[in-house]
Amino acid sequence: MLSQIDWSRPWYDTVRPAFERLGLAGEGFIDAFNRSAAALGLRNHAGLPLRFVPQAALPEGTAYEEFIGATGQVPTRDNLHDFFNGLVWQTFPLIKRELNALQAAQIAQAGIGKSRGPARDAATIFDENAALLLVREGSAGRLLVDELRSHQWLAALFDQRAMFGSDVELWLFGHALMEKLVAPRKAITAHTLVIFVGDDVLSLPPEGRRAWLDAHVAAQLTSEGLTTAGFTPLPVLGVPGWWPGQDQDFYLDTTVFRPKRQAT
Repeated sequence: MLSQIDWSRPWYDTVRPAFERLGLAGEGFIDAFNRSAAALGLRNHAGLPLRFVPQAALPEGTAYEEFIGATGQVPTRDNLHDFFNGLVWQTFPLIKRELNALQAAQIAQAGIGKSRGPARDAATIFDENAALLLVREGSAGRLLVDELRSHQWLAALFDQRAMFGSDVELWLFGHALMEKLVAPRKAITAHTLVIFVGDDVLSLPPEGRRAWLDAHVAAQLTSEGLTTAGFTPLPVLGVPGWWPGQDQDFYLDTTVFRPKRQAT
């Protein structure tokens, strides 16, 4: 199963360090996850040690997020979806903890119905499909983000492609997004959270930027909550350098790089 993952792909840069720390050698990944979680001192929002357990440990009728919040145990299946989820817990533990706290609080308040409600819906979208777009503060970065938000794809991703890697970088967060990218398709799109930063953050080594992002976004979730209005769509294979053949025609494919809908 794990052999399907091409770790040379740039979209796995975010979780590759967590994978490499596991040192998997033929064992099931749940045991490796638990060793890593203990070494990192991971805990849920209630302060309970985080542990990965088989899916069968989740009692019937209990919501997944509620169970993690109450026990610190993360039900985990032997599949790519839950494998990437575990890697994200080990990469962005503070964000994952705050997302779980938000989801568990919503369940406690509203129960489990056919509809999640706007706050829990936004948290679920973030958990499954988000990416964090780090952008250098300044007029050029603000312009690029405005172009992305107005779906001026050619201007943002082709004309401004030199900004990516130095002034702009994308960190994947959603584990379903990572799973989809095992078999990359041009239409795969992330729900992107834009974060403007200064030189002090961009000059940090990758591990420092990861830790800063984890703390910053977690604090933002705690203080501001989350709504779906905060997301900016971004077709992931459109990130400059992430896919071959990114000429002008690549970005003029309106089946993927769609124009923004006009308000009616």
